[in-house]
Amino acid sequence: MFGIRNCVLVLAALFLAGCGGSYYKVSDPSTGNEYYTQKVDKRGSGAVTILDAATGDEVTLQNSQVSEVSKEEFETNRAGKK
Repeated sequence: MFGIRNCVLVLAALFLAGCGGSYYKVSDPSTGNEYYTQKVDKRGSGAVTILDAATGDEVTLQNSQVSEVSKEEFETNRAGKK
């Protein structure tokens, strides 16, 4: 019984560690605007929809560049836009 309990605890810890999420910088080349978000939804014809971390606004971009960034870069730049 002790082994099962430890196994469940290890699995729970791994799950929670993976829930930290990913962080993205989404750039709009046509305007030069940059957005920081934790989720990028791909739409048809290459468009993406994001939730801008700085404003809370939902933004849809027809043409964008998406790159994964560190949590530190996300927090720094998200806070800098306020």
